[in-house]
Amino acid sequence: MEIKVLGPGCAKCSQTEKVVQEAVAESGVDASIEKVTHVLEIGKYGVFGTPAVVVDGEVKSVGKIPSKEEVLKWLKK
Repeated sequence: MEIKVLGPGCAKCSQTEKVVQEAVAESGVDASIEKVTHVLEIGKYGVFGTPAVVVDGEVKSVGKIPSKEEVLKWLKK
């Protein structure tokens, strides 16, 4: 599973990355987590608000910090 946290590095983006890392660790799912900070790369996902989370190429969250419960649901699919 490939997870990308999209954002320029703001506090909300860092918190989102932390939540995703905690959820992956808790779930035991084999997933790589990549932080994408370049604006043009973020734009390729059609995302214009950050932070955003992309799981296996599908945008799951935009403009907010997802809860750990939300991330755990994404990991089960």
